[in-house]
Amino acid sequence: MKLSLILELTGIKNLDIDEDIDIKNINTIKDASKDEISFLDNQKYLQDLKDTKAKAVFITEDLKQFVPDGTYALQCKNPYLAMAKTTKLFAKNHTRDRGADAILEKGAKVWTDIKNIGYDTKIGQNSIISRGVVIGNDVSIGKNCIIYPNVVIYDGCKIGDECIIHANTVIGSDGFGFAVDGKEYTKIYHNGIVNIKNNVEIGSNTSIDRAVFDETYIGENVRIDNLVHIAHNCYISEGCIITGQCGFAGSSKLGEYVIVGAQSGVAGHLQIAPFSTISARSGVTKTITKSHKQWTGFPIMEHKVWLKIQAKIQKMFNKNLKK
Repeated sequence: MKLSLILELTGIKNLDIDEDIDIKNINTIKDASKDEISFLDNQKYLQDLKDTKAKAVFITEDLKQFVPDGTYALQCKNPYLAMAKTTKLFAKNHTRDRGADAILEKGAKVWTDIKNIGYDTKIGQNSIISRGVVIGNDVSIGKNCIIYPNVVIYDGCKIGDECIIHANTVIGSDGFGFAVDGKEYTKIYHNGIVNIKNNVEIGSNTSIDRAVFDETYIGENVRIDNLVHIAHNCYISEGCIITGQCGFAGSSKLGEYVIVGAQSGVAGHLQIAPFSTISARSGVTKTITKSHKQWTGFPIMEHKVWLKIQAKIQKMFNKNLKK
């Protein structure tokens, strides 16, 4: 995408550029390469700005001085809004009507209408695709997988070997993302993917959103129950167990072998240390750095502390009853 087109869309003027350069993609300020564009509106990530390799960055006036040499500073009042508008330019074409027919490796069985499988998609050996399944373009499904009825797998997503995905689950839909401008909401188009590794089982009616950039990641040997929501750019490490009706806000990260009890929630951009246990109906509102501990309540606290508090409350209650 030409930089001049991006500037026109976002309304940025009076920027002197040596040439109308090509921008290949959008990425985070930390991960952007020399032919990508990014944004920053939070001083928390100021060091990432100083080290960025991005070709251009949407930036506020007060942070413009920290943009490194060789990177265009695209000064604007609302970098997040500018980024949101730009995502539309890089959104995938979901109406593509050409490409190579899907590859079915030896032993793969497809019971759905072949028209429901997109172009340039690969289904591995001995995998079973049930009736009513819809698979987008550029999808990769490994060997010995079972995809149950009415599962939807959006464009570009990757499913490893030995995976089971139960009925009505959606893999790769857009996350819940938008920029606010007064009373107007501007959609953020999610241009990443979902990457599910080997030996993962996902329950029915679960939604795993694609990333804004890069990927939403589900590690090997993960078990996900029914009615779970995993938002964009989440990272679920190897061996995690997530029980029913849990929700994970964007960019939350679970360490290895974390267990999350039913109806629990995790706020965005938080991390949970490996081998942690989150009790049912808990709300994780802060990063957990200590491994091998159980956490309970809302806001979250160590389980043993929660038990002491409950005991004191009960003692006070019983005392009042005797009066």
